[in-house]
Amino acid sequence: MSTVNAYLTVAGLGIDVVYKDIKNMHISVYPPVGRVRVAAPQRLDEDAIRLAIIQRLPWIKKQRQQLQDADRQTDRRMVSGETHYVWGERYRLDSSRVGRSHIGLKGKTLWLTAPAGADGDAKQAILDRWYRRELKAALPELIAKWEPTIGEHVAKFVVRRMKTKWGTCQSATRAIWINPELAKKNPRCLEYIVVHEMVHFLERTHNERFGDLMDKFMPDWQARRDELNDAPLAAEDWSCG
Repeated sequence: MSTVNAYLTVAGLGIDVVYKDIKNMHISVYPPVGRVRVAAPQRLDEDAIRLAIIQRLPWIKKQRQQLQDADRQTDRRMVSGETHYVWGERYRLDSSRVGRSHIGLKGKTLWLTAPAGADGDAKQAILDRWYRRELKAALPELIAKWEPTIGEHVAKFVVRRMKTKWGTCQSATRAIWINPELAKKNPRCLEYIVVHEMVHFLERTHNERFGDLMDKFMPDWQARRDELNDAPLAAEDWSCG
C-alpha cells in the first residue's frame, strides 16, 4: 500500500499526495465522498503539484459532485431477502413480522418488526433509528479510550446524517459529529473517524502535521480509511453463492 507523503489544501479541498517512480502525475477522486489523491513523480515539488491541481479543479469538482449526488442506496424497498450491513457484516433482511417496531439480529438474519400497514419508508425509518442507537451506544467507550492518548476532551458527540462527510468536529464546543452510516461499517472504521475528528482539535487542516499526528496515534489509519471508503454502501439483493 502506498504511503501518503504530503497533505495539501487547495481551494478548500484536502489532497493526499503520494510520490511514486512514475513519469506523469495522476489525479483520482474516490467514492463515497470525493476524496482526492494525487500520484506524483518524485521530481515534482509542492508548487508544481498545487498548480496542476488548480488547473484540474473544474474536473475535480465535477467528479466530486457526481459522487455526492449519486443515489448509492438504490434499493430501499425494505423487503425480505435484501442485504443490509451491520458493523461490516452482511445480513439477510426479514421484514415479515408485524407488531411493535423492533430490530433484532440472529445468525445472519436481520429481523425487522413493523406495525401493520408500514410501508418501505416506515420500515427504513425503524432501521435508521436502530442504527443511530447502535452508534450512540458505541461512541462513549471509544471516546473514553482515546481522550487520554490524544490529550483532548470531547464535550459531546452528535449522531447526524451528513451527505458528504463521515464525521466533523467543532473545536469551539469540543463536539464531534458522526454519520449514522458508520454503524454499517467495520468498527475499525468508526474508531478511525473518532480519532480523525479528535486530532482535528489539535490541527484543523489536513496538512503534514495532521498526518504526522495521525501516524503517531493510529499508525494504520490509512488502511482504515481505505477500508471505510471501499466498504459497501447500498442494500443489495442476497444471492446464494
